[in-house]
Amino acid sequence: MSYGTGGGQQLPPYQQMPSAPPGSSAYQGQGQGLNNPQYPAHSQYGDFNEPKSETFNNLEFSDKSIRRGFIRKVYSILMVQLLVTVFFISIFLYNDDVKLWSAQNPGVFIGSLILTIVMLLVLACCESIRRKSPHNFICLGIFTFAEGFVLGAAASAYDQNSVLLAVSITTVVCLSLTAFSFQTKYDFTAHGGILFVCLIILVLFSFLAIFLRSTFPILNVVYACLGALLFSCYLVYDTQLMIGGNHKVSISPEEYVFAALNLYLDIVNIFLYILSIIGTRD
Repeated sequence: MSYGTGGGQQLPPYQQMPSAPPGSSAYQGQGQGLNNPQYPAHSQYGDFNEPKSETFNNLEFSDKSIRRGFIRKVYSILMVQLLVTVFFISIFLYNDDVKLWSAQNPGVFIGSLILTIVMLLVLACCESIRRKSPHNFICLGIFTFAEGFVLGAAASAYDQNSVLLAVSITTVVCLSLTAFSFQTKYDFTAHGGILFVCLIILVLFSFLAIFLRSTFPILNVVYACLGALLFSCYLVYDTQLMIGGNHKVSISPEEYVFAALNLYLDIVNIFLYILSIIGTRD
């Protein structure tokens, strides 16, 4: 039988491939690709022996790179905040004219405190602002300068040596807790609710200490010690939120301003509580 073409040419007849005799290795391979070593095994999803895709490895590497960049950005912002704060504290400690001017104008201190609270609420509650540049940096800058003024005025009420000692202790504590946060396998992010409950209890205890400080002066020291301990735990908690990885909860890389704000508040509170414990008022 032949098949004609449009040009009148004839194709050679179809020849069937001879089948191999039964029992031979070639015969065993016919129609049995799964058992024939010459033919790779197949399925409806592809070859079983095909090399694994590198997509997941690339994604994992990309996530780690993004997280490292996020951590660098957070600590860069935090360092600027701390430098501004140290600058204000130094001015109030070593410039008597600024200290006197602040004492004669308490309205500036109150206004700075209110501005600090307002900017803190804006950054904490308005996600569209804290994620949008340059609005987030503007709000964070206003908050940092106002908070620096408040801390400088508060630190000026203490002896210079007490403030310097409190700064030194805070530095050692924060660096040690940060290193611990990066190295420990214990996940503090799984206990955010417990820390929040402890914070509420600490706030209630502060009211008790205010009314009973004259009768029981030791309550102030106890309150300051508990506050320093709680915010030390919060520093570890917020650091692990920033690290991400295998921790139960992590913060989004888009929240670099919010992460820096959390770490800054933890460090500031640790400093204030340590200053309350060891500080000597002028």
